[in-house]
Amino acid sequence: MAESGYGVQGSGAGGSRPTPPQNNREWQLIEKVVMSMQDEQRKQRRWSIFFRMATLGYLFLILILFLPMRMGTGGFTAPTEPHTAMVDVSGIIADGAEASADALTSGLRRAFEAEFSQAVMLRINSPGGSPVQSAYVYNEIRRLKAEYPDKKVYAVITDVGASGAYYIAAAADEIYVDPSSIVGSIGVIMAGFGFTEALEKLGVERRVLTSGDNKAIMDPFGPVEADQQAHIQRLLDGVHEQFISAVREGRGERLKEAEHPELFSGLIWTGEEAVQLGLADGTGSPGNVARDVIGAEEIVDYSVLPHPFERFLRGFGVSIGRGIGQVMGVDGWSLR
Repeated sequence: MAESGYGVQGSGAGGSRPTPPQNNREWQLIEKVVMSMQDEQRKQRRWSIFFRMATLGYLFLILILFLPMRMGTGGFTAPTEPHTAMVDVSGIIADGAEASADALTSGLRRAFEAEFSQAVMLRINSPGGSPVQSAYVYNEIRRLKAEYPDKKVYAVITDVGASGAYYIAAAADEIYVDPSSIVGSIGVIMAGFGFTEALEKLGVERRVLTSGDNKAIMDPFGPVEADQQAHIQRLLDGVHEQFISAVREGRGERLKEAEHPELFSGLIWTGEEAVQLGLADGTGSPGNVARDVIGAEEIVDYSVLPHPFERFLRGFGVSIGRGIGQVMGVDGWSLR
């Protein structure tokens, strides 16, 4: 015997099963309940998306409001109390990077111009990079030191201060390191790949048209020409000599060059060894140097950084470009 609605009907095996609604009215009621549940789920999803977007917008607004001091050249108010003015040299030194010459020199100018900055500190954690960008910063430091003779420059190397980063540090009046810091690498490198044999094995023919005998110099898909290789080597040696001259000019008689002829060979040393070699003046952290050497414990960051969103986009694009360049063997030269 069956009941109306969702009743129970006996089965031959003694089991039970739901019976379907017996009229259109019951079907309409069920349909309304289902539709109501679906509408409620849609509303919940819409509100969830709305609140997520609102939260993201709020956080983005907070970033804009609380990070203006480090973005661009405007929006920065220098403190009116004695302090140590710090500029970060972090990451690869390259045009368009956070440690580009434009960004570093802008921060250095602000640090020197600040009335209550007692000295300028370069906090360095960089493996180096472009010799051109490094030379720009080196020369600007020396110019600013001449313009503001009462303000000294102190370089403090944390994890790494090598190659182009040390080029910049050499312009400072004094260099401080951690005993475990990596320091040195006074040399120049140009790296690439050669795919000649790979092309032959794959049966690929390389076709290059130039309007100059040396326009395709050091082509990674062609054999190395001895005269072209010698020309590149002369270029690298010339840049190396400029690097050495800058270090000698900045460090002067503190360098133990006579006792250690390998000083400019591209080797790296620990911070402790760097002090013994005359590449550094002592050990200490940024806080120690500000408090004990400069005498102004408060550190104010004058670094110039792009907007966080711009930094994200730039880093994303640069990482892709560098990856392609490294695979193709056209990543250029750098101080290492």
